[in-house]
Amino acid sequence: MRPGAVALAASCLIALGAGQPAPPPLPARMADTGGGTQLITAVAPERASTTGTVVWWDRGGDGRWVRKGSAPARFGANGLVAGASREQGTSTTPTGLYGLPYAFGIKAAPRGTAYSYRRVHRDSWWCQDNDSRSYNRWSEPRAADCRAAEAEQLITYRAQYAHALVIGFNYERPVRGRGAGIFLHADGRGATAGCVSVPEDAMRRILTWADPSRRPHIAVGTKSGKTAVTRL
Repeated sequence: MRPGAVALAASCLIALGAGQPAPPPLPARMADTGGGTQLITAVAPERASTTGTVVWWDRGGDGRWVRKGSAPARFGANGLVAGASREQGTSTTPTGLYGLPYAFGIKAAPRGTAYSYRRVHRDSWWCQDNDSRSYNRWSEPRAADCRAAEAEQLITYRAQYAHALVIGFNYERPVRGRGAGIFLHADGRGATAGCVSVPEDAMRRILTWADPSRRPHIAVGTKSGKTAVTRL
């Protein structure tokens, strides 16, 4: 084949490749997105990963999902694990599809926030005491049966809880020992104790984007394997 013909063939292949349809957006490849028209996906490369990507999506009237923003994400120091088998105190992020009950923060809600937003005060605690009736609940002041050693005084996490959304893991009907206090929050210094974190500016953008009337959910998972987000 003449050199010119080789170049022509190569350019044709490139053109054919460029004309291939783009893969469906991630939410379109999931079994369940929660039934709403907003979704956050938090995806790690594999179960041992401590970093990944958070993307927030809108579903239009035509049913198509549109990417509205993204940010680098951090996960638990010991990676991710299936939410149904997670154990408290393991510094793992639970995978699964969860609601987002409400937002909170040490700082005021960003202008335009539609979510119910609870301000953190010095006596605001999140109870993680398995023996307390307030297990996996905000407690203000700290409940008498919730030991301080088994609770987070929220105001002490000034960077992480500047702004946050409660992730509904183990929330509606808490299973003792499975874990408490799983949030989407602003970054701290490194990996989390089981939450998902993003830079503070991204957390602010998420709060001004999220609309509770559109029933947003968060899907946490990996790119492949048994905990793949596409299996949710």
